[in-house]
Amino acid sequence: MIGFESHGVELMRYVSTPDPQPFEAPKPYVHPLRTLAGDVVTGYRPHDHRWHKGLQMTASHVSGQNFWGGGTYVREERGYVDLPNNGTMRHDTLEVREDGLTGTLTWRAHDGEPWVRERRELTVGAADPDAGSWELTWHTAITGLRDEPLSFGSPTTHGRSLAGYSGLFWRGPRAFTGGDVVGPGALGGEEMMGVRAPWLAFRGWHDEVDRASTLVFVPEQGPGPETHWFVRSGPFAAVNPSWAFHEEFTLARDETVSRRYVVVVATGWWERERIEKYLAARPAA
Repeated sequence: MIGFESHGVELMRYVSTPDPQPFEAPKPYVHPLRTLAGDVVTGYRPHDHRWHKGLQMTASHVSGQNFWGGGTYVREERGYVDLPNNGTMRHDTLEVREDGLTGTLTWRAHDGEPWVRERRELTVGAADPDAGSWELTWHTAITGLRDEPLSFGSPTTHGRSLAGYSGLFWRGPRAFTGGDVVGPGALGGEEMMGVRAPWLAFRGWHDEVDRASTLVFVPEQGPGPETHWFVRSGPFAAVNPSWAFHEEFTLARDETVSRRYVVVVATGWWERERIEKYLAARPAA
């Protein structure tokens, strides 16, 4: 467990050694994730989905393997089935810096065979006490290790409507259930599900304290699969810039797919105008 602080607040903990439960597809995760005010904006092992752990990299359908956790959606059964196919993601190397970490991981199938090599870098920065915000940048590059190309999909590509989750996934705290979803222009709410948009924000009120928080997710699109949003405010809060919502993509041996995500963690209820102004002022990557 590795903590990162700024302005006297532990902003996040990165758990590099995942929980051992095989059914939950063990993998590293970030929890708790906090605002500069100290409010926690992630949930961990909720009773409805024990494999939801803060902010984590996932893959729900990979050539029959499940790097998400829990049951697998099976088209023929029209539902989720508990199968012996839950994989793992584990660090091979990990270098910790004052402002983040860099490491390599191996994704292994349920039988232990290495399927994917990942290079991962997380950076904590842009902390601004006056604005009440900071940024987490998550960069991942996955490379295929199998002779046979890997097929990355989602429950939607396997027949379940509007359930195209796969990739970087955030589970919000229980208090954020019923929170507000907003996007660019006039986009917002349920209409964000399955669409492409340059950013998505989730706003929610906390229990115990008289404050709200806003998280702004910014996937920086590169070559390869397109990003579409998976988002829910009920029955729980969740956001995922999915890389396989509507269509599968393949990863050949030695082929690499890279993605960079920025998560703006802000104290307060940020209106769309403030979000757009903040993003417009950010330096180019």
